[in-house]
Amino acid sequence: MAKIILYDTTLRDGTQREDISLSCDDKLAIARRLDQFGIHYIEGGWPGSNPKDAEFFSRAGELDLRTARITAFGSTRHKKGQCQQDANLQALVRAGTPAVTLVGKSWDFHVHKVLDTTLENNLAMIHDSVAFMKDQGREVMFDAEHFFDGYKANPDYALKTLDAALSAGADYLILCETNGGALPWEVEAVVQSVNREISGPLGIHAHNDSGCAVANSLAAVRAGCVQVQGTINGYGERVGNADLTSIVPDLQLKMGHHAVAADQLAGLTALSRFVAEVANLAPDNHKPFVGQSAFSHKGGIHVAAVLKAVDSYQHIDPALVGNEMRAVVSELAGRGNLVYQARAYGLQASREDAQRVLHQIKELEHEGFSFEAAAASVDLMLYRVRKDYRPPFKLIDFMVVTEQRQGRGLLAEATVKVSINEETKLEAAEGTGPVNALALALRKALIDDYPGLANLRLADYKVRILNSEKGTAATTRVLIDFHDGTRDWTTVGASPNIIDASWRALSDSMEYAILTANGVFDRVSEDPISSDRSAAP
Repeated sequence: MAKIILYDTTLRDGTQREDISLSCDDKLAIARRLDQFGIHYIEGGWPGSNPKDAEFFSRAGELDLRTARITAFGSTRHKKGQCQQDANLQALVRAGTPAVTLVGKSWDFHVHKVLDTTLENNLAMIHDSVAFMKDQGREVMFDAEHFFDGYKANPDYALKTLDAALSAGADYLILCETNGGALPWEVEAVVQSVNREISGPLGIHAHNDSGCAVANSLAAVRAGCVQVQGTINGYGERVGNADLTSIVPDLQLKMGHHAVAADQLAGLTALSRFVAEVANLAPDNHKPFVGQSAFSHKGGIHVAAVLKAVDSYQHIDPALVGNEMRAVVSELAGRGNLVYQARAYGLQASREDAQRVLHQIKELEHEGFSFEAAAASVDLMLYRVRKDYRPPFKLIDFMVVTEQRQGRGLLAEATVKVSINEETKLEAAEGTGPVNALALALRKALIDDYPGLANLRLADYKVRILNSEKGTAATTRVLIDFHDGTRDWTTVGASPNIIDASWRALSDSMEYAILTANGVFDRVSEDPISSDRSAAP
């Protein structure tokens, strides 16, 4: 059983997908979850390309990683410059990461037509840049861009680019299938040839333009690659990168290699859905291994078979990747199904309480809720089913108005009336928008009784329209992130009315903040969705 090194580039290559834009806080949250899962290298971005990536590297020390090494990405030096004066390389040095990845040209066509330089100068650029970063004490991955196209066109030169990096001290040589057009048998043959010629450890970085990124990555490992690069859910530019949520279980469960511990692999489904929620994208229900439908069975001979032998229509035990079998027939779900779901959510409560909460979760998810990235809402549900639980406040009513006022522009104003220990509190506040106004008004109503809310800050607000075909009557899901200076948490609301959805998430966040600030909230659910509260976005 070979040890395979996992290199995640969700935070760089993944964000090049057209409809993804992650804040720095989002990237930090995802990095924490990748570390928990057991990823060995986390590529945080290109520090010389934009302020957001620079901020990420300046804050990376907040992560307190257990297994992963943060990696900064950049290119080889300029064709006419020196490493000591190269802005890109200096940005990599300032990023202060223990590892860096340098991308360089390995296809002679690109050297001539894109870099507009000589083949010899490109080799010098590769050697000089790797040597410079090694002198800075960094571990260096060399990304041989367009390697497979380059090898087909001029194998001798493609190998020389690897030799240039290896002779300068590169720790890994990554063969990049950049255009995504190669097929698995081609990749396997090329990697086998390279392995015979090059002594350094090889890796694979594949794109999915021909639908073969996962297969190409597995073929590369068969041929001798020991590092696999990819993204969670296959996010990436054009049609995406190699999907680690398929690669990792295939490597470990099908090919007998070792990448992460068994308990970490069981967090794969939760990781996939967490990243989707943070990226504000709908999870792909039909994704292998981690999709909601990956182990679902609907009627007929399939259901009859799995009732007799659970493995008759399943290629693995779904629990190995943190997923679950579903029977898409309501009368087939019984007490055992509820108990299994309780374990999936990690609910440490009585059997009866867990069943009550799970029943609520199923009903709420039918309405449009999703709790994958909103573990604080699950915690609250666990507390609310206890017989001795008394909520810190109760809503009487609220009102929100948005007006265009002369001389002041667009203005939102909210009024909130709540009951605290049978005393009615009425407060109003203006805000930059209706949700901001609601948050400020509710905090004003609560802060005299709960001064721990003084440092509360609404950190992020995400909206997703779930059934857009219904137009303005569509259900809206809202995720709200709060921060109190030391802790971060996320709550969820859903409703056909966006203000109602926002209120549900907002009031849950305030209730959670009160319980936390007053020491009442001893976490009940160390669940696989968010076992580290700091991992909430």
